[in-house]
Amino acid sequence: MDIAARVRDALVRAGTTTPPDVMRAYKRALEREEDEKAAWILELLIKNARIAEESGRPLCDDTGIPHVIVEVGEDSFLPGGFFNLIRRGIAEGLLKLPGRPMAVRGDEIERIEQSRGLYSDPSKLPPAPFLVDSVPGDEVRIHVLLLGGGPEIRARTRRVFHRHSYRKVFEEVLTWMKTEVPLLGCTPCIPVIGIGRTHFEATSLMLRAMATGSLDEQSEIEDYITESLNSTGTGPLGLGGSTTALGSLVNVGPQRASGVRIVSMRLACCVEPRRATIKL
Repeated sequence: MDIAARVRDALVRAGTTTPPDVMRAYKRALEREEDEKAAWILELLIKNARIAEESGRPLCDDTGIPHVIVEVGEDSFLPGGFFNLIRRGIAEGLLKLPGRPMAVRGDEIERIEQSRGLYSDPSKLPPAPFLVDSVPGDEVRIHVLLLGGGPEIRARTRRVFHRHSYRKVFEEVLTWMKTEVPLLGCTPCIPVIGIGRTHFEATSLMLRAMATGSLDEQSEIEDYITESLNSTGTGPLGLGGSTTALGSLVNVGPQRASGVRIVSMRLACCVEPRRATIKL
């Protein structure tokens, strides 16, 4: 089993293919869209997805920061050097994709200031710290995500006073989203929300929703979020229309006895979620 090669191919797949549920959501949106300009943009985004997959080229010039979620079956065994093999696969995948050179040179201060420039080698871009958890069974699943810069700029992780009403929580999050979505640019978006007890937990739940959530099955609250954003009229690429969001992904984890909930919100852009999963 060549783990590095499988991770490499998963990264390329994530960067060049649109998940089937997202493509179905695009086609449903195109059927409903009445604004001529918005429909034309949706057609172009669908065409872009098809060309990227057929040619093996990136969906977007911002090829994203690799994030990895590892689910380890309780009855499984990991080989020695397992995580280094994943890192090697990520580096090889960035070369093969190819990824956009985005790794910043220098020490801590120089990296913050970006004063020494960038590495020209795409494989110099390290993945974010891995998220690892145990699951029942003997299977190991590796989820590879590529997260673009625009959604990160518009994302928020904050506390919300719930006042014993889930509606209060989501109304405040919708206020954030309605502020940020016109500035995102790359709409239609997919709002992804994680609600937990700490900032780490909420963000972890949000990332899991990106990795495993589906637009084919939407809850009442997910539909409510989508409809609320579509009512803003922002539309595809911010040029108007009824398709501001394709759907929503909400992941609610354990909660603590407290007056606040920690919410992580990210507006996945028109080429996200870029994801692929391998099973070992």
